[in-house]
Amino acid sequence: MSEENPNSRSNQLLFWGCFIALVTTAFAFITRTFLVNGQWSVDFDLDKVVALKLFGAGIWPFAISIIVFSLIIDRIGYKIAMLFSFCCYVVYTAMALFAYYLIQGVEGTELAERQDLAYPLLYWGSVILGLGNGTVEAYINPIVATMYRKEKTKWLNILHAGWPGGLVLGGLLTIGLSGFIAGNWTIMIYLIALPAVVFLIMLLQVDFPENERVASGTSHKEMLAEFGVLGALLASVLIFHQLGEVFSWPAYLIWGLIIVSSVVYWMYCRSVGRPILFFLCLIMMPLATTEIGADGAITGILKAPLEANKFNPLWALVYTSAIMAVLRFWFSGPIVARLTPIGLLMASSALAILGLFYLATVQSIWALFIFATLYGFGKTFFWPTMLGVVSEQCPKGGALTLNAIAGIGMLTVGVVGLPFIGQLQEDESRNRIAPEDYAQVSKTNSYVLGEYTAVDDDKRKALGEPKATELLDTIKEARQFSLRKVVVFPVAMLVAYGLLALFFRARGGYRTVDLNIGKKEE
Repeated sequence: MSEENPNSRSNQLLFWGCFIALVTTAFAFITRTFLVNGQWSVDFDLDKVVALKLFGAGIWPFAISIIVFSLIIDRIGYKIAMLFSFCCYVVYTAMALFAYYLIQGVEGTELAERQDLAYPLLYWGSVILGLGNGTVEAYINPIVATMYRKEKTKWLNILHAGWPGGLVLGGLLTIGLSGFIAGNWTIMIYLIALPAVVFLIMLLQVDFPENERVASGTSHKEMLAEFGVLGALLASVLIFHQLGEVFSWPAYLIWGLIIVSSVVYWMYCRSVGRPILFFLCLIMMPLATTEIGADGAITGILKAPLEANKFNPLWALVYTSAIMAVLRFWFSGPIVARLTPIGLLMASSALAILGLFYLATVQSIWALFIFATLYGFGKTFFWPTMLGVVSEQCPKGGALTLNAIAGIGMLTVGVVGLPFIGQLQEDESRNRIAPEDYAQVSKTNSYVLGEYTAVDDDKRKALGEPKATELLDTIKEARQFSLRKVVVFPVAMLVAYGLLALFFRARGGYRTVDLNIGKKEE
C-alpha cells in the first residue's frame, strides 16, 4: 500500500470500502433513531425512559470499542477488526429479526410474555451493533491516515463525508419506506445489512497497509507513551462512569477502576503524554458537545415548524447532513490548503457561534433554515479536522491517539454533554416560569454533575387548562433560548484554537510531523 500511488485500484477499493463501512454506521444510527421513536415504542410498549435506554445501548459501546480496539488493532490487524465489525452487523440483524418474529401473530397475555423475551434481544443486539460501529471507526481512521499521510486532514474529511452522506441516503430511504414500516419494520434492519455486505466484499479483496506508526519503527510502548497517563486518566473517567451508569455500579467501584487502570498504564509507559495531545483531548469535549449535543436541540426546534408545514421531521437531519456531506467531500481540500487545519477550526467555531446564537430566538421556518445552514457550515469540519490535527501532530500515537480522541468526544456527549445541555434547558425554564408556578410543577433529580431541578410534565398537566398550555409554551421558548448558553462551547473552542494558532506561529507555522517512514529500520 503506497501513498505514492493513491489512485491505484487497490488503494481506491480500500478507501471506498472504508467509506461504505462508515455509511453503514450512519444507516444504523438513523434507522434505529426512527424505530426507537416509532414502531419499536409501539410494538414493545416502551415508555420514554426505556426507549432512550434502548437508543443509548447503540451509542455508548461505540465509544468504548473504538478506544479498546485502538490498543490492539496494530497487533491483530485491520482485516480482523473489519471482519469483527461485519460479524457484529450479522448478529444484530439476526437478533432484531428474531425479536420481530417473536411478537407476530400473538395478543394479550402471550404478547406481553413475548415482549419480555424480545426486548432483551433488541437491547443486547443494539449493544453489539454499537461495538461494530466503533470498530469500524477504529480501523478506517488509521487506514486513511496511513494511505494519505501527506494530506491527512483533507482525506479524513472526505472519508467522514460518509457519515452525513449515509444519514442523507438512509433518511431518504426511511422517509420513502415509512408507509410500509408499520406493517413490517424488518425493512429497516435489512437497510443496515445491505451496505455491510458491500464493504465486506470490497475489503476482502485488498491488502491492508501497515500503520504509519508501525512502519516507522515506533514501538507499541512508545505509542502508549504518546497518549500518556493524562490521556488514559481522562478516557478512564469517561469509560467507567458510562459503564457505571449502565450497570448501576457504586461510586467506589467506578473510582477504584479508574485509579487502578491509570496506575497500571503509568507503570507500563512511564509517561504523562504529549501536552499538545492532552490539550486537543480537552478541546474535543466541547467540540463533541457542540456538534452532536447541540444537534439534538436544533433538531427539536426545527421539528415543530416542519410538522406544521407538513414536512417529515427527518428532513431537518437530512438537510443539515447534506450540507456536511457536500462540503466534506468536495471542498475540504481547497479550504484546508487555504486556511490550514487550525484556521479552519477557528472559522468553523465562529460560524457555529453565530448559528447557535440566532437559532435561539428566530421563529420563521425560513429563518430557522438560514441559521441552521450557518450552523451546519460551522460544524461540518469539526470532527474530521480534529482527527487530522491529532494524526498530523502526534503520529507516534498511531491508531490509539487518533481513535481515542474520537472515543473521548463520544463519551463526553453521553456522560456529560447531552445531560448538561438538558440542564441548561431546564434552568432556562426555571428562570422564565413564575416561582409560585415552578414550585408546583418542579422535581429534583441528579446526574454526574450533581443535582438539578426540572419540570415534571405530569405535574404540569395536572394544573389543568389553560395553565398547562401556557406553561408548555413558556417551556418551549425557554428550551430554544437555551441555545445561547450552548454558545459557550464553541466560544471556548475558538479561544483554544486561537491559542494553538499562536503556538504554531511561534514555531514557524503549522507543519505535519513526519515519522520518516523508510528511513528507519523496522
